[in-house]
Amino acid sequence: MSRLMLGFIRMIDAANYRIGRIAMYGIFVLMGILLWSSISKTFFLPTLWTLEMAQFVMVGYYILGGPYSIQLGSNVRMDLLYGEWSMRKKAWFDLITVLFLIFYLCVLVYGAVSSTAYSLGYWGTEPFSFLGGLVTGSEEVGRMERSSSAWRPYMWPIKAVMILGMFLMLLQCLSELFKDVLRLKGETI
Repeated sequence: MSRLMLGFIRMIDAANYRIGRIAMYGIFVLMGILLWSSISKTFFLPTLWTLEMAQFVMVGYYILGGPYSIQLGSNVRMDLLYGEWSMRKKAWFDLITVLFLIFYLCVLVYGAVSSTAYSLGYWGTEPFSFLGGLVTGSEEVGRMERSSSAWRPYMWPIKAVMILGMFLMLLQCLSELFKDVLRLKGETI
């Protein structure tokens, strides 16, 4: 069982490390969009797409960088008591709290899948089967949701990025859970 956990940890940590390293360059894309927005408002006609595109890039940057942040342990912690605890006590505390986080992320993934299915024109109660049906060809895209802004972009691409990011975060939390279990068993990771 420990070998399976270590294999899962290595695979998920490697994937989230690579995706996180790529996602961190999204800040430069965001800066470029905001710079163009400033230049176009000052010297040309203001563009319709810059504000909303900056928001979309920020969502991708944040959501895809979250698993990498968890992996590095750079997420915010209340260190009042935690810093003084032994490694075993920290592992127990992290194991319990990551279970709550996993539950929360499962709820978020379900909501993101439902929202994405809605943005693709599905109004039923089985969003997972709808998205699966899109892959197999048994379902068709309906009237797609668009933003209510003047630019009116389709909403499904950013919602799909949110599903991916939340799913990767869920996998990273499972990796952290397995690390805590292995620490409690006395194994090194």
